Amino acid sequence: MSDWTKEELNELSRAYEVRVAGRRQDGSARPLVIVWHVVVDGVLYLRSVRGPEGKWYQGVTRYGEGFLNWGGQTREVTYTHDDSRDGAIDVAYSAKYGNGSPTRAITNALATETTLRVDPR
Repeated sequence: MSDWTKEELNELSRAYEVRVAGRRQDGSARPLVIVWHVVVDGVLYLRSVRGPEGKWYQGVTRYGEGFLNWGGQTREVTYTHDDSRDGAIDVAYSAKYGNGSPTRAITNALATETTLRVDPR
Protein backbone atom coordinates (compact mmCIF):
# COMPACT_ATOMS: atom_id res chain seq x y z
CA MET A 1 0.00 0.00 0.00
CA SER A 2 1.23 3.46 -0.83
CA ASP A 3 0.16 6.82 0.57
CA TRP A 4 -1.80 9.61 -1.04
CA THR A 5 0.42 12.43 -2.20
CA LYS A 6 -0.08 15.87 -0.69
CA GLU A 7 -1.36 17.06 -4.08
CA GLU A 8 -3.90 14.21 -4.26
CA LEU A 9 -5.15 14.93 -0.74
CA ASN A 10 -5.55 18.61 -1.62
CA GLU A 11 -7.49 17.70 -4.77
CA LEU A 12 -9.65 15.24 -2.85
CA SER A 13 -10.34 17.81 -0.14
CA ARG A 14 -11.49 20.33 -2.76
CA ALA A 15 -13.56 17.85 -4.78
CA TYR A 16 -17.26 18.04 -3.94
CA GLU A 17 -17.79 14.35 -4.60
CA VAL A 18 -15.91 11.29 -5.82
CA ARG A 19 -16.92 8.15 -7.65
CA VAL A 20 -16.24 4.70 -6.25
CA ALA A 21 -16.48 1.18 -7.57
CA GLY A 22 -15.78 -2.22 -6.12
CA ARG A 23 -13.86 -4.90 -7.90
CA ARG A 24 -15.66 -7.94 -9.27
CA GLN A 25 -14.33 -11.45 -8.71
CA ASP A 26 -12.74 -11.38 -12.18
CA GLY A 27 -10.91 -8.14 -11.28
CA SER A 28 -13.01 -5.83 -13.44
CA ALA A 29 -14.65 -2.73 -12.00
CA ARG A 30 -18.26 -2.48 -10.94
CA PRO A 31 -20.02 0.69 -12.19
CA LEU A 32 -18.79 3.94 -10.62
CA VAL A 33 -21.16 5.56 -8.10
CA ILE A 34 -21.04 9.13 -6.77
CA VAL A 35 -20.46 9.45 -3.01
CA TRP A 36 -19.57 12.17 -0.53
CA HIS A 37 -16.19 11.97 1.15
CA VAL A 38 -13.97 13.82 3.59
CA VAL A 39 -10.26 14.01 4.34
CA VAL A 40 -9.40 13.98 8.05
CA ASP A 41 -5.76 14.26 9.15
CA GLY A 42 -4.47 13.10 5.79
CA VAL A 43 -6.83 10.13 5.52
CA LEU A 44 -9.70 9.76 3.03
CA TYR A 45 -13.02 8.52 4.44
CA LEU A 46 -16.44 7.85 3.01
CA ARG A 47 -19.76 6.43 4.16
CA SER A 48 -22.92 4.95 2.74
CA VAL A 49 -25.96 7.14 3.35
CA ARG A 50 -28.06 3.94 3.09
CA GLY A 51 -25.94 2.19 5.69
CA PRO A 52 -24.81 -1.42 5.14
CA GLU A 53 -27.67 -1.96 2.65
CA GLY A 54 -26.17 0.52 0.16
CA LYS A 55 -25.31 -1.35 -3.04
CA TRP A 56 -22.07 0.54 -3.67
CA TYR A 57 -21.03 -0.14 -0.06
CA GLN A 58 -21.70 -3.85 -0.47
CA GLY A 59 -19.77 -3.80 -3.75
CA VAL A 60 -16.63 -2.21 -2.32
CA THR A 61 -16.60 -4.21 0.91
CA ARG A 62 -17.10 -7.59 -0.73
CA TYR A 63 -13.42 -7.83 -1.68
CA GLY A 64 -12.15 -4.70 0.08
CA GLU A 65 -10.69 -3.21 -3.05
CA GLY A 66 -11.71 -1.33 -6.12
CA PHE A 67 -11.43 2.09 -7.71
CA LEU A 68 -11.74 5.76 -6.80
CA ASN A 69 -12.32 8.43 -9.45
CA TRP A 70 -12.07 12.20 -9.03
CA GLY A 71 -10.97 15.13 -11.15
CA GLY A 72 -10.43 13.01 -14.26
CA GLN A 73 -8.19 10.44 -12.62
CA THR A 74 -8.81 6.95 -11.32
CA ARG A 75 -6.79 5.11 -8.67
CA GLU A 76 -6.93 1.53 -7.50
CA VAL A 77 -7.71 1.57 -3.78
CA THR A 78 -8.43 -0.55 -0.75
CA TYR A 79 -11.50 -0.01 1.40
CA THR A 80 -11.16 -0.78 5.10
CA HIS A 81 -13.78 -0.35 7.82
CA ASP A 82 -12.43 2.21 10.28
CA ASP A 83 -14.55 3.72 13.04
CA SER A 84 -11.62 5.17 14.97
CA ARG A 85 -12.28 8.78 13.91
CA ASP A 86 -16.07 8.90 13.59
CA GLY A 87 -16.48 12.09 15.66
CA ALA A 88 -13.92 13.99 13.59
CA ILE A 89 -15.43 12.60 10.39
CA ASP A 90 -18.88 13.85 11.42
CA VAL A 91 -17.42 17.33 12.00
CA ALA A 92 -15.63 17.21 8.63
CA TYR A 93 -18.82 16.23 6.78
CA SER A 94 -20.68 19.15 8.40
CA ALA A 95 -17.86 21.58 7.58
CA LYS A 96 -17.71 20.44 3.95
CA TYR A 97 -21.39 19.91 3.14
CA GLY A 98 -23.27 22.06 5.67
CA ASN A 99 -25.81 21.02 8.28
CA GLY A 100 -28.78 20.14 6.09
CA SER A 101 -30.67 16.87 5.94
CA PRO A 102 -28.16 15.18 3.55
CA THR A 103 -25.36 15.78 6.05
CA ARG A 104 -27.52 14.58 8.92
CA ALA A 105 -28.15 11.41 6.90
CA ILE A 106 -24.43 10.77 6.33
CA THR A 107 -23.62 11.38 10.00
CA ASN A 108 -26.43 9.33 11.57
CA ALA A 109 -25.84 6.02 13.36
CA LEU A 110 -26.75 3.87 10.34
CA ALA A 111 -24.30 5.64 8.01
CA THR A 112 -21.61 5.75 10.70
CA GLU A 113 -21.64 1.93 10.73
CA THR A 114 -20.17 2.09 7.22
CA THR A 115 -17.19 4.42 7.73
CA LEU A 116 -14.50 3.32 5.29
CA ARG A 117 -10.89 4.40 5.10
CA VAL A 118 -9.74 4.58 1.49
CA ASP A 119 -6.06 3.97 0.73
CA PRO A 120 -4.31 3.90 -2.65
CA ARG A 121 -2.90 0.58 -3.78
